[in-house]
Amino acid sequence: MATAAVAGIAAAVSAMGDTGHGDTRHGAVQPSSRERAAAGPALPSGGSSPTPAADSAPPSSPGPSSPSATSASTSPGTAKEGASSTAPFTVNVLPDNWDSPCGQWFALDKAPGTVPPPPAGQATEGWARALNAVPAGHLRMQLTVQGTEGKATVLHALYVHVVSGRKAPGWNAYTMGAGCGGALVPASFAVDLDSASPRVRPVPGKEGERPTTSTDFPYKVSATDPQVLNIDAATLGQDVSWYLELAWSSGDRKGTTRIDDHGRPFRTVALNTGHGYWYNENNNAWLPYTG
Repeated sequence: MATAAVAGIAAAVSAMGDTGHGDTRHGAVQPSSRERAAAGPALPSGGSSPTPAADSAPPSSPGPSSPSATSASTSPGTAKEGASSTAPFTVNVLPDNWDSPCGQWFALDKAPGTVPPPPAGQATEGWARALNAVPAGHLRMQLTVQGTEGKATVLHALYVHVVSGRKAPGWNAYTMGAGCGGALVPASFAVDLDSASPRVRPVPGKEGERPTTSTDFPYKVSATDPQVLNIDAATLGQDVSWYLELAWSSGDRKGTTRIDDHGRPFRTVALNTGHGYWYNENNNAWLPYTG
């Protein structure tokens, strides 16, 4: 199994033909000149966008981007008559792709005394969703793309589309780590959501304790050779709603598969470092974070 990584998060996966989009900001991993032309010019931050109404506005409540199950459907851009309209691969999403709870933060519009203790193990998603907490600073996830047909599918690029960006709210930030510190190893791809044209940028990563070199698109997947993409999307000062699109081809078919949070954009907000808290189990209380 091949492994790569990209900075961001996703859950529900849908697909569409090979068409351009008028999002506020967008970018990709090394798109071809044809793909750049199809994607169209990036509009300035805050500009109007002809995206569908379901995606053009940020969530009405500060719900988290916490994927669990995924599904995929597609309308290939140049499908041969009689060919299947389904993408020739599946995309499975692993949320909360953190090597350690240290460094994983959530923004929450609640005082420390009203916030329950951080959950254990894999229960972070339910904790965040119940509190309407939003990933703060970074949003990390892992995509596993695996072919479903005999022939191989080529993954050409992963596009980042920013639906909206505004000043981050001044909410308190809560870490899932118990006062631990230290920088996490970056994912193999990083996305700067503060950029005027966010792109998936390959960077060195780590597999277990072994450092890995950076790799880049295209990748090839089949039923016996899946591809893992680790996503890490970050913002330093904004409240960003965004989603991903994966460009692919298989034989005479091609298409673009959308990856989002169950039909709505992912959401990532900047970490409010001046109002961070960690949970002290000895005191059974959230204490100011000074790391």
